[in-house]
Amino acid sequence: MRKKGIDIVRILTFILMVKGGLFAQTITLLDRETGRPIVDASLSSQSSNKAVISDLNGHANLTSLQGSESIVIQAAGYQARTVDWTVVRDENFLIYLSPAEMDLEEVVLTATRWRQVSEGISSKIISISPQQVSLQNPQTAADLLGLSGKVFIQKSQQGGGSPMIRGFAANRLVYTVDGVRMNTAIFRSGNIQNVINLDPFSTEKAEVLFGPGSVIYGSDAIGGVMSFRTLTPQLSDDDDLFVTGKANARFSSANNELTGHFDVNLGGKKWAFLTSFSAWDYDHLRQGQHGPADYVKPFYVQRQDSQDVVIWQEDPLRQIPSGYSQVNFLQKLRYTPRENWNIQYGFHFSRTSPYGRYDRHNRSRNSAPRYGEWSYGPQQWMMNLLTIEQTQAGFLYDELALRIAHQTFRESRISRNFNAIEREIREEEVTAFSANLDFKKTLGSRHTLFYGAEAIQDQVSSSGQQENLLNGNSVEGPSRYPEASWRSLAIYAHEEFRVNGRFSLQAGARYNHFLLSADFTENEPFYPLPFKQATLSNGAVTGSLGGVLRPGPGWTLKANLGTAFRSPNVDDIGKIFDSEPGAVVVPNSELKAEYAYNADLSIVKTFGDVIKIDVTGYYTWLDNALVRRNFQLDGKDSILYEGVLSQVQAMQNAAVAYVYGVQAGIEVNLPGGLSLTSDFNYQKGIEELDDGSVSPSRHAAPMFGVTRLTYQEAGLTLQLYAQFQGSFSHDQLSVSEQGKTEIYALDSNGNTYAPAWYTLNLKAQYELNETFSFSAGMENLTDQRYRPYSSGISGAGRNFVLSGTARF
Repeated sequence: MRKKGIDIVRILTFILMVKGGLFAQTITLLDRETGRPIVDASLSSQSSNKAVISDLNGHANLTSLQGSESIVIQAAGYQARTVDWTVVRDENFLIYLSPAEMDLEEVVLTATRWRQVSEGISSKIISISPQQVSLQNPQTAADLLGLSGKVFIQKSQQGGGSPMIRGFAANRLVYTVDGVRMNTAIFRSGNIQNVINLDPFSTEKAEVLFGPGSVIYGSDAIGGVMSFRTLTPQLSDDDDLFVTGKANARFSSANNELTGHFDVNLGGKKWAFLTSFSAWDYDHLRQGQHGPADYVKPFYVQRQDSQDVVIWQEDPLRQIPSGYSQVNFLQKLRYTPRENWNIQYGFHFSRTSPYGRYDRHNRSRNSAPRYGEWSYGPQQWMMNLLTIEQTQAGFLYDELALRIAHQTFRESRISRNFNAIEREIREEEVTAFSANLDFKKTLGSRHTLFYGAEAIQDQVSSSGQQENLLNGNSVEGPSRYPEASWRSLAIYAHEEFRVNGRFSLQAGARYNHFLLSADFTENEPFYPLPFKQATLSNGAVTGSLGGVLRPGPGWTLKANLGTAFRSPNVDDIGKIFDSEPGAVVVPNSELKAEYAYNADLSIVKTFGDVIKIDVTGYYTWLDNALVRRNFQLDGKDSILYEGVLSQVQAMQNAAVAYVYGVQAGIEVNLPGGLSLTSDFNYQKGIEELDDGSVSPSRHAAPMFGVTRLTYQEAGLTLQLYAQFQGSFSHDQLSVSEQGKTEIYALDSNGNTYAPAWYTLNLKAQYELNETFSFSAGMENLTDQRYRPYSSGISGAGRNFVLSGTARF
C-alpha cells in the first residue's frame, strides 16, 4: 500500500514541473509503495532506439522521445511498464512503478562507459547497490566488492584487500573511478591494496565486468573491470535551494572500529555543490576462537631501550600489528549552462596512517621474529577530474563525454630486521595524467556506435634511504624503481546491432600504443650494471564479439569471444634490483604485451517472478605472459656483479597460463516477504613457471560463494547469510605459495594447505522514517578462526556491528 503523503508528492511535483517550465518535457518516476524517486531507470521509445536515464531525483527529460506513441520504462528492482504518450500527459508526467518480485535487468555503465540496460549487453556485469552497502556495512571498498559473492578478496593486512576475478588479480584487473582508471605504471603482479583508497560511503554504485574489457579500458583489463561511480551533485527543480545529505556513525567490536561520515548537497537550477567526508579508526583485529592453531601468533615485537623485545599478548587472538586509520574527502562542483550540457569538477583525496603488513610479522628466523619492523607508510591518493558531457544529435555524435584527470599516488615501505640498527625506507610517487574522449552515435533504428580515444602518461619517482636508529643519521639507499615514464595512446570503436527484437550483436576493436622509458642513473652507485637506460615502444590490437539471444519467454543466452592485453610497465622492468645470489636481472627492451583470449557463455532462465537461475562458463588463455628467465646481455649469459659471476636474467614473454571456471547464481522469491539467493564460483588455473614447468595458478582461488535468506516488510530488512570457501591441499597450492608457512595452516605431514571455512552472519536494518535508519549485525556467529585463501591475516572473529544514519 502507498504511504501517506504520496498524493501530496504528486501534486507538488506537478506544480514544480509547471512552475519550472518542465511540463511536457520532464517525467518523474516514483516508487508506488514508498513514493521515493527511482534512479537509473531507462526510458526508451518502441519506434526508435532513443533512450534516456532518470537522475537521482527520478527525473528524465523526454525531449528526444517526443513523437513516440509509447515509452518503455525499465528500472532495477521494478516491474517494466509500457505507457502511451497520452497516458504520460494524463498522469501529469508523474509515473509510478511497482516493485518487482525479481530483479532481472538494470542500468549499467561499465560495458561501454555509457548507461545501458543490461539485458542488451553480452558481457557478464553485476552491480552492488547502495541498499546492499547500507545493510552490510562494509568497512572498506574491498569488502564492498566482496558483497557480490562473485569477487574473492585476499588480504595481507587489515589495511588491504586485493580482488581476484576469474583467476586473475593485481595488474591484470582494472579499477576505475567515475570513468578514470586508477591503475598505475607500478601495479605489480603480486597482491595490491589500492582499492582501499575508495570510500564506500561516497560510492553511488559499484559494478564489476567479468572477463576481458580491453576494447574500452585498455591495458590490464584481462580478468575484469571494477567500476566505482561516486556521488553526483543534484540540481534544484525550481528557484529554491535544494539541500540534502546524510550522516553516518558505526561501531564494530572485532577491531573497535569508530567510523563517521557526512555528505551534503546544495543545488541551484544551474549550479550544485557536493561535499563528502569520512573517517575510520581501526584497532588491531581479533580473530575467531575455533580454527587452526597455526593462525595464532600470540606475540608482537616492541622497541624498548634500543632493543627489540618480544611481547606476549594477554589476548593471543588479537593480530598485532594490524590497526590503522584513514580519512577520505570528496568535493564536487556541477554546472549546467544549458539543458544539453553537463560540466563537473571533482576533487578526491584519501590518506591512511602507517599500517603493519601482518603476514611479514609472522615470519621467523633462528627461532626469533624475522622483522623488528615491516609496515607500509601512509598510502595517499588524490585526483582532480573535469568531466564535460553534451547531448546533441549531430553528424558525428549524439552524446559526447570528455574526462581530463590528474592523479597522484604515494606509498612507501619501511622494514628492519629483528634487532638490526638500520631501517630501510623505500618511497614511491606516481603522477598520472589522462584524457578520455568518448562518443555515442545512433545510426538508424538498429545500430549504436560507441567510439573514442584515450591518452595516459604516468611519471614514476622513487627514492630509498637507510636510517641508523642509534644516531638518527640517514644516507641515500637504492630505490625500488628507476625514474621512469609510461605512456599509452589508443583509439577504439564498439558497435551494437539489434538484428531483431530477440537477437543483438556487439563487436569492438582497439589499437593501443604504449611507450616506456626508464633511467637507472641514480641507482648506479648501488647496482653497477652496464646500462643506464631502457626503453620500450610497442603496440597491441584487441577485439571482441558478443551476442544476446532471447529465444523465448524467460530465456536469455549471452556469448562472448574477446581478447585483452597487458602492456609491460615500470614494475616489470624497474625492479631489476631484486636479485638472488649468483643471478642478476637486467632490462629487456624487446618486451611485448601479454595477450588473453577468452570465451564465455551465460544462460539465464526465469520461472515467472519466482525463480531466476544464472550460469556462466568461461575459459581464458594467457599467452606471452611475462616471467623471469635466463637471458643474454651483449651476447653474454653471465656478468661480474658485485664481485660474483652471475647468471643474467630478464623478464621475457615466455610463458602461458589458462583459467577456466563456472559462476552460478540462483534467486528464489518465497512467500511472506522472504527471498533466497545463492552465488557459487569455481575456478581452476594453470600457469607456466620460470623454469618451464607448470603449477596451479596463484590467483585462482578455491571454490567460494555466499547464500542469503532475506526478509523484508515495510521498513524492516533481516538477512541471515553464510559465506564459504573450499580447501586447497598442499599439491593444489601454487608452487610460489607452498613455502609460505606464515600464511597457511600445516597438515599432518607439516605441509602448507588452505583449510575450508564458513561463517554464519545476521544483519538487520530498520527505517524508522524518511530521516532515520538503524542497522545492526552479528558477523561470524560461531566465532570461526578462518583465513581467506592466500591471505596473511585472519578474518574477524565474532563481530557486533552497530550503525545509524540520518538523512536530511
